[in-house]
Amino acid sequence: MSKPGNQRQLDTLLQQAVALQQNGALAEAEELYREILAIRPKHFDALQLLGALSLQAGRLDDGIAFLKKAVSIDGMHAPIHSNLAFALNAKQQYKDALASANRALALMPNFADALNNRGTALGALDAPAEALASFDRALALKPDMPEAWNNRSCVLRDLDRPADALTSCDHAIVLRPNYAEAWSNRGNALSDLNRPQEAEQSYHQAIAAQQTLADAWNNLGLALVDMNRHADALSSYDRALALKPDSVEGHWNRALCLLQMGNLDAGWQEYEWRWRRNRSKASLRAFTQPLWLGAESLEGKTILLHAEQGLGDTLQFCRYAPMVAKLGAKIVLEVQPELMRLLGPLEGVTQLVAQGQPLPAFDTHCPLLSLPLAFKTDLASIPGTTPYLFAAPEAVTHWGSRVAAAMDASSSGADTLKVGLVWAGGNRPHVPELRKNDARRSLALERLIPLLDVPNVQFFSLQKGPPAQQLAALHERHEASPRSVARHIIDLTAELTDFADTAALVSNLDLVISVDTSTAHLAGAIGKPVWILNRLDTCWRWMLGRDDSPWYPDVRLFRQPTLGDWDSVIDSAREALIALAATQAAT
Repeated sequence: MSKPGNQRQLDTLLQQAVALQQNGALAEAEELYREILAIRPKHFDALQLLGALSLQAGRLDDGIAFLKKAVSIDGMHAPIHSNLAFALNAKQQYKDALASANRALALMPNFADALNNRGTALGALDAPAEALASFDRALALKPDMPEAWNNRSCVLRDLDRPADALTSCDHAIVLRPNYAEAWSNRGNALSDLNRPQEAEQSYHQAIAAQQTLADAWNNLGLALVDMNRHADALSSYDRALALKPDSVEGHWNRALCLLQMGNLDAGWQEYEWRWRRNRSKASLRAFTQPLWLGAESLEGKTILLHAEQGLGDTLQFCRYAPMVAKLGAKIVLEVQPELMRLLGPLEGVTQLVAQGQPLPAFDTHCPLLSLPLAFKTDLASIPGTTPYLFAAPEAVTHWGSRVAAAMDASSSGADTLKVGLVWAGGNRPHVPELRKNDARRSLALERLIPLLDVPNVQFFSLQKGPPAQQLAALHERHEASPRSVARHIIDLTAELTDFADTAALVSNLDLVISVDTSTAHLAGAIGKPVWILNRLDTCWRWMLGRDDSPWYPDVRLFRQPTLGDWDSVIDSAREALIALAATQAAT
């Protein structure tokens, strides 16, 4: 008789297990692999095959553990390192995944699977160009690899190449017609191309292929928002979260949808999921002091309120500082340097600190955009009284003189309406999500020509950043015109050093017309009438189906009726401006 556990017996068990695994009998195969390991715990083939089987069954932690044991016995097998890279990517451990993929490629440089796994890790580590090169190498070696075509589409979107991403998805789908992830990514590319109806169809194809694909339900919700179908979008997010309750993006998108729909109570609670997003984690403050969300008494305590997002967010939510102060707290307010002079006199603030500077001692803290949750803000309790920010009187006087001199130089009459103009928001090309929003909320100055020829209006540019160069270009294109509309815009922005200067200039104007930018928030906060030219997929703070804002009583919203329809917005604003200018002239 042979001894228990002799080599022939183990080889027979291994052959049987491999055959079972190849035929899809995973449970039976696993039982045999474990039997082998019970006899010989360091059996290399059993460990690496059981690791692969565990990954096949979706048990990532088990698979990683078995593969690592196999590597500790013999680390010279490229497929094991590649499988580890696949599993670590799935666990979002991207640096370790990249290291494993690189080890596989060091052993086998032309290993397409490892190149694909390397590309996935690089894409997640914000190296899309390197990721694309890795996917292209994989596909040059193995053109019929649908996973690489699909993954390639994701980094092409990150590189702002949505049309190429769409083509890459189509390659994946030709190779695997029921490839749910590729259909979902195809919808993402179509969404980037502002084709939401087609995106919706692709997401439904993904769901038909795999009903349990939470990402497809989540992405479908985004397309429905782009078609102004927010109730349907909310249902889609709910389906996604039923399938994947810990989906950070599902909770985030649900938060935005709830806030847009005016369901603030539920929306603020969901909004706290922002800190789990990859894009927001870098802004999460690792204070030892506790987070305050309204439950604990602040009497006699010092609380740090800190800006966390854009300048407009700070301008909108610093209004809560006086409310916090009334709870008996001393307030340290940390804000962006550009806002220091403007926010210096803000009611209730004991000490103002610029971001990046040392902080004084404090007992507790709260990010500015968590204050609505702390105060349980609903539609009826939004602290909408303005102004709550004020330009310095001496600065208002100074800028009043500058405006008057510019008006005299342009031969504008005393009854001429003075209107500030902002046509583009900031551009953040390194963040794909924000890049799309920036493109959708902004327009070219040329598009505003119908406004510029309204009689009895003198425009003042409030535009900063690269889009401000469009004014000089507009001058050049229309210089020969007998009545150049470009001459209707006075540009004093070179003299603006920060938001305190901008507030003083705006204080001397009658109206601000702006796309959705921080300047619109500034005008609203100092109580200046502001007309916001707003995209269809509006920022949550402007809500839905209304032309006013409970946050700013002097705001008027001009909304796109369909995605990308700026003509209707500009036509409506032009009619309103004609009427306002006529009223101004008659007084």
